[in-house]
Amino acid sequence: PRTDLRVTGVDFLKNQNTRLHHTDAYNIKNLVVRRGQPFQLQVSFSRELRADDKLALRFGIGEKPMKIRGTLLSLNPRREPDFSGWQISIVKSSGKECLLSVTSSPSAPVGKYTLNVKTGSNIYKPESDDVYLLFNPWCEDDVVFLADEAQRKEYVLNDTGYIYVGSAYSIYNRPWNFGQFEEFVLDACMYLLDKSNLRLSSRRDPVSVSRAMSALVNANDDSGVLLGNWSGNYDKGTSPLDWIGSVSILQQYYKAKKPVCYGQCWVFAGVLTTVMRCLGIPSRCVSNFNSAHDTDENLRVDIYLNEFGEKLNRMSLDSVWNFHVWNDVWMKRADLPSGFDGWQAIDSTPQEQSQGIFQCGPCPLKAIREGDVYLPFDSKFVYAEVNADKVYWIVRKVNGKEKYVKINTETQGIGVNISTKAVGKDEREDITSQYKFPEGSEKERQSMQKATSFIRPSGMGMRARFASTVPAYDAESKPGVLRETVSKTGLQLEITNTEPLYPGNPLELAITVKTSTPGSWTIDLAGSCQLQSYTGKVEASLGYVKETVMLEGNSEAKIPLKIAADSYMKTLSLVEDEVLVHIAAIAEVQETNDKLTNETTMRFEYPPITVQMPEMAQLNQEFACAFIFKNKLNVPLDNCKLLVEGLGIFKMATFDQGDVKPGRIIKSEVICTPTRVGEKKIVAKLTSDQIKAISTEKAITITE
Repeated sequence: PRTDLRVTGVDFLKNQNTRLHHTDAYNIKNLVVRRGQPFQLQVSFSRELRADDKLALRFGIGEKPMKIRGTLLSLNPRREPDFSGWQISIVKSSGKECLLSVTSSPSAPVGKYTLNVKTGSNIYKPESDDVYLLFNPWCEDDVVFLADEAQRKEYVLNDTGYIYVGSAYSIYNRPWNFGQFEEFVLDACMYLLDKSNLRLSSRRDPVSVSRAMSALVNANDDSGVLLGNWSGNYDKGTSPLDWIGSVSILQQYYKAKKPVCYGQCWVFAGVLTTVMRCLGIPSRCVSNFNSAHDTDENLRVDIYLNEFGEKLNRMSLDSVWNFHVWNDVWMKRADLPSGFDGWQAIDSTPQEQSQGIFQCGPCPLKAIREGDVYLPFDSKFVYAEVNADKVYWIVRKVNGKEKYVKINTETQGIGVNISTKAVGKDEREDITSQYKFPEGSEKERQSMQKATSFIRPSGMGMRARFASTVPAYDAESKPGVLRETVSKTGLQLEITNTEPLYPGNPLELAITVKTSTPGSWTIDLAGSCQLQSYTGKVEASLGYVKETVMLEGNSEAKIPLKIAADSYMKTLSLVEDEVLVHIAAIAEVQETNDKLTNETTMRFEYPPITVQMPEMAQLNQEFACAFIFKNKLNVPLDNCKLLVEGLGIFKMATFDQGDVKPGRIIKSEVICTPTRVGEKKIVAKLTSDQIKAISTEKAITITE
């Protein structure tokens, strides 16, 4: 009698499959493959395979996989291909071994599939039977297909990078470890997919998946990954400035299944980049400098100054953040009219609800640039972040009542130097032109007109709170009209620092006022210096200068503004956020009533951390890595902590260094054993009460 055919084993051929699928870096025992691309399995039987044997590989996804729902795929190499778009074939069969090739559909739902093999009435379940299926930017039929190999290496496979922060004219990079291949990170992403309650059919679509993940990376509606906190008090968790990457955040979240404390925008963006790259959607962090927030979609931010040029916190409901970080993801938009494929903006920082949830995007960059702000998702919101106008008001007390005088409108200050890490290089790439046409160009004017026809005009957005105290806005229409330069005197204001801004030193600042037309001009000048957090919130007012200067024709006057160290060092230690130096100036010409204001934000400069280690090392061979920091400032740094992490080299470690007096040198050493080959980066960050974040990184090449 003929014996039943039984399966005795399945070899997932992990080494060869993952190499071909660019998934060999994932630190997981299961097979990870990308959709729309063949992978091979070796099946062993109890006897030779005969022509009349029944054989089917069954891939199931979700709680109760069912053929009728398309969540159970039964692939039979001897039958015609079924309608699912999956294919299977016998590569070769010899003796009791059979090599099979399986190609999933390029539009299959991404996620965790269980595999079993059915022979007649016998079902075989292999050990570690979960197969992870990801998006495939290498596959032309996948909607996330990205044609350029260097871009795929950067936007999908690079597990380190930079997030650009600081202020518009003093941008610096913060190294960030994305770590999409580290232990438990892929499982955390799968957990988030399950938590998203996306229908399995929606998991085919990167538009739905990226939108769902923008909601789940913040904890606001759904106990997602990170709790945002901008209060300046982080005792109950980790300060947003103390993270150096996404790995410990996602691992902590996956283990505890509850939100991790705390995040601010760059942390949300860093984690969302990790989640997108991990799932196979090309992604990059995008920093927008002078980012407009809460503008009520009326495309204007009102900034209120007192007579010394100090910004008034209490007045402003809307704000300009020094920078804001979100993400771009790459995909085709089959849900939109043609022409909107490519980069899409998504944002997981909880700012405004979209369809009742704190989520944002995906929104095509092309829609933002062209002013097509009626297109989903959230294009009006993103458009305002990069295109609003700044309107400056001076608030004066007249007979005990507050009076508001409009000084000027700045049309080009918002949404500048939009930045991301360059492809294949450790450099900043300016991508402003992907979001905006050149300021003042005809195309920009047309785009602005189109956009404002969908966004309510500025007169409408009067906030009830101030309706009684603030005069009705000038009846000016948005496009075109606001490009006024100060005319009669050619008035200009420049703000500079004459010495580097080192904490513990006086801040040596200067305001230069210039005129360029013939005549004698009497100019009332006020300038102030404040400390503010990156969201534009004033933390302390440090001092001001108020003078009247006389200028003749084409000339200038430079007014110094000096702030003593002890007037700001206390604030520096009390506030748990990194603060920036904000200087604002107002000039008013008595003869002509010309008014002008200017503001700028600068960051403090810090001594560096040096990293000492070899340039090369061998896999699984120990080497030493030393971190050295000398406090070159003339103030002590209290409660110093050094945080270090090297993906594929060593896990995150923290060294408590106590108080570091001026001139003192601290040195910490880590013994590392690399577990992966290729170029790896070690990232170090020093935090203290006075200085929140000095970062550095160093690359090392690991060979076999």
